[in-house]
Amino acid sequence: MPRLALLASLTLAAVGPAHAAAPSAPASARGVAYVSHQDAGIAVIDLDTFQLRAELAVEGQGARGIGLTEDGQKLVVAVRESGDVQIIDIASKMVVQRIHVGKNPEFVRVRGDLAFVSYEPSSTGKPPKPGAHDARKADDDGDEEPARVAVIDLKQRKVLRHIVCGAETEGIEITPDGQRIVVTNEADHTLTLHDVRTGKRLKTVDTKRYGVRPRGIKLSPDGQTFVATLEFANKLLVLDRDLKPLRTVDTGASPYGVAFDSTGKHVLVAAARDQKLQVFDARSFDKVAEVPVGERCWHFSFTPDERQVLVTCGRSKETLVVDTASWQVTQKLPTQGLSWGVLTWPRAMGSLDQR
Repeated sequence: MPRLALLASLTLAAVGPAHAAAPSAPASARGVAYVSHQDAGIAVIDLDTFQLRAELAVEGQGARGIGLTEDGQKLVVAVRESGDVQIIDIASKMVVQRIHVGKNPEFVRVRGDLAFVSYEPSSTGKPPKPGAHDARKADDDGDEEPARVAVIDLKQRKVLRHIVCGAETEGIEITPDGQRIVVTNEADHTLTLHDVRTGKRLKTVDTKRYGVRPRGIKLSPDGQTFVATLEFANKLLVLDRDLKPLRTVDTGASPYGVAFDSTGKHVLVAAARDQKLQVFDARSFDKVAEVPVGERCWHFSFTPDERQVLVTCGRSKETLVVDTASWQVTQKLPTQGLSWGVLTWPRAMGSLDQR
């Protein structure tokens, strides 16, 4: 397996000198970040020093979506090549369980003892180009097998059920009571609401009137507002807590990852094709800041104290550190691996996780 190329030296390409990584050092006061790599495993970054602390290997390639158990002791990783979810014990750095879910597992969300993992039986694994949705038949004949969300019991370490969703399910959000999930279905341009216990579809929101290819979705900290990115429309769709669309907001090109800060004051959007992290006022949706980033920056996470945002940029092979006081990039952590997502412990707000 290729070695993660955040490398032990982890040379800082911007502010601050380089330091040697110290996996055996005392626990970080500010916590740690976990960065998944599609061509390797998981990098563990110390948030006191922004140095590589450890590397966690997966079995096979294609580490994508990641989640953390409630005690922060285990990672839940979707691995594309093997079609499974791998549970990694962080202390021993070992894969302690592999749970088969299906072809092309991608997004992971953890709530309590349950993990929700999207997978796509009909996916080719190649992203479409903007405008490709126009080629889809308006009266879809249903030949393609729909995507699903596997509901995994993390105590029993087994799949409880498979929730049938739409075409190419991507983002997953969980309602405050934990009883329902909302998912984005990229290829049929819908958001769907499902009962966790039964898997029953409770509601469908067709986004084509507002824009196509929904990808990221997040619920505001007060539980009153959903936001979903519409990748090929370059818009953010704002919905109320009942999933009634309220308005759209213009974003940069190809918005994907989205998250609120913990106060609900700001909502951040990763506009991947424009290579920008955009910051909006979460009430007026006026744009308040815009941060130039790298190539294919899909996902990001606040640090637990929200002093910084970490942005994973796969094609430019770096993880960026953005200061939230100035909204400026202060450090660049280089990697030769194709980074995918990031989250932190203690938990923080981000495109893959939520407090």
